[in-house]
Amino acid sequence: MGEVFAGRYELVDPIGRGGVGAVWRVWDHRRRRYAAAKVLQQRDAHALLRFVREQALRIDHPHVLAPTSWAADDDQVLFTMDLVTGGSLVHLVGDYGPLPPAFVCTLLDQLLSGLAAVHAEGVVHRDIKPANILLEATGTGRPRLRLSDFGIAMRLGEPRLTETNLVVGTPGYLAPEQLLGAEPDFPADLFAVGLVALYLLEGAKPDAKALVQYFADHGTPGAPKGVPEPLWQVVAALLQPDPQARFRTATGARKALAAARELLPEPGPDDELIEIFDQVGPLPPGFGPRGPLAVTGHGEATPVTPVTPPQPWQPEQALPRKPTAAPLPADRSGSWQPTSIPPHADQSGSWQPTAVPPHADQSGSRQPAAVPPPPDPSGSWRPTAVPLTPAGAMAQEPTVDTPTHVLPAYRADAVTASYTTHVPQAPPPPGTAARRRPGPPARVAVSLLLLALVCYAVGFWALVRI
Repeated sequence: MGEVFAGRYELVDPIGRGGVGAVWRVWDHRRRRYAAAKVLQQRDAHALLRFVREQALRIDHPHVLAPTSWAADDDQVLFTMDLVTGGSLVHLVGDYGPLPPAFVCTLLDQLLSGLAAVHAEGVVHRDIKPANILLEATGTGRPRLRLSDFGIAMRLGEPRLTETNLVVGTPGYLAPEQLLGAEPDFPADLFAVGLVALYLLEGAKPDAKALVQYFADHGTPGAPKGVPEPLWQVVAALLQPDPQARFRTATGARKALAAARELLPEPGPDDELIEIFDQVGPLPPGFGPRGPLAVTGHGEATPVTPVTPPQPWQPEQALPRKPTAAPLPADRSGSWQPTSIPPHADQSGSWQPTAVPPHADQSGSRQPAAVPPPPDPSGSWRPTAVPLTPAGAMAQEPTVDTPTHVLPAYRADAVTASYTTHVPQAPPPPGTAARRRPGPPARVAVSLLLLALVCYAVGFWALVRI
């Protein structure tokens, strides 16, 4: 387990070193992914100011590797960016030497595309060189280039952090006007792109000073050996010592490159296949593809995964109610006929009547249903309240004309369903007198009525006297 920076970034292993800080592979505990982080090592105010200016740059482009976030912990500061594992152009040229012209055109097109996005934000990079141009580990597929390291980049019109007579940049990739102390501008970046193109085509760092001197004394030289003439015309226009003679924008240079690419021959089957390897290397012990590994009591390492909070309890759904038999329609005479349920047959095939649950009494209170009696220890036969129906048994028509209600067969493993059984009510037998409504006897009612009439008469007489 590495050191956790600012409670979020866990340092894994160093993968590079820059001018003012070291580059680490870190594990982002919030986004749960690996990233690259530049950790500031110097403590002076000048380096800190450049560091803050670099981390403030936000350019979203597929060929630009700009900072994505930053953090501070006591006296240490870092900012993070995407982890690019294919190495730089220095690694690529070191593995293969001079690259095929068609492959160089693909890389230059992506570099000019990213640089156009940087210039659109009003930013001058000022440090374009092969070591600052990174590659994704795409294998033998189409390469993907990322322009990185904006440590000395500045926006047009911003105050410079260096003295006027001090030149900032990498020797060998500086434009002639930069050596003379001119203000940073976009054509200076395009001159550096021309030097990078010559480096990829020749497989060695070009002598920028001798090249500028040759341009000044003899004009544009001829194409180097192995470089097609259409591609060289574009590279030579980028390398003009006079800024006014160069391409003014990265977009203009990209259009000229696309036209030159159409004139190049297609790669043949005998051409060497360029493969971009993973240059970062495997993860150190204690880390896996999904982050840090936790060591168990048996010495085994397992991925550290976030704990899932317990889910709130959800009530189980009630079992569906079994459908009941529909009542028979009334006969044509209009008299009500009770609904009958076919009885079940026992295993012997003889018909057994089904038990009928008791009805509610006139007071409205429910009576408990009959419970099957336990078996008699004496061995005498007792009728079964609810016989089980064997599979495939045929039901027979009942001979009684009384309403019945079938009780479900008892099963030890059955789940009780949450519903209420509705007991059918039988009509009163014929000849039964209707129930009298509650009230006082007739004698009391007549006495109260006479008393009310007397009170009414007295009241009327008193009103007349007044």
